[in-house]
Amino acid sequence: MIQLFAQPCDVSATGFYFESAEDYEAKAKTNRNDYGQSVEEYEIQFIDGDGIDCAMAKAWEINQANFADFLEAADDWDNEAKLRYIIAVGECGYAHDDVADDPSRIDMTLYELTSMCELAEQFVDEGLFGDIPERLQFYIDYDAIARDLSVDYSEVSIAGTHFIFHCA
Repeated sequence: MIQLFAQPCDVSATGFYFESAEDYEAKAKTNRNDYGQSVEEYEIQFIDGDGIDCAMAKAWEINQANFADFLEAADDWDNEAKLRYIIAVGECGYAHDDVADDPSRIDMTLYELTSMCELAEQFVDEGLFGDIPERLQFYIDYDAIARDLSVDYSEVSIAGTHFIFHCA
């Protein structure tokens, strides 16, 4: 479960923790500053949850106006959709509005690998460079292939897992 914190912009008020839009509304409605006035503006902070949800909150740039949509997406989306959103918005330059409805429609190639060299080896194994005789496989310069791949592919770590991706 994701836990957020509403930090009041009013320095004479106290914030509160919440886990849903309904919880936020109930607590915000009764929150008062030291002078008895209601508090209207909050900074929303991610406090607790899975690492991927934390990365998604950062990419989503959660705030008072959009945290409810974030909580809904974090609850509804699988990890693949979350990864695609995080990379599309955080790394590929897509706007939130272009991705938030359906992250799967973004043209992206995603690999869970630790290095470009590993991607190069995978491409050679899959035959992307044609059939290579077994006696020549030991002479392939995977580092050179990895350098070439780094022109089109990028690397990112999300929630402790390393990914290599390409956005169209």
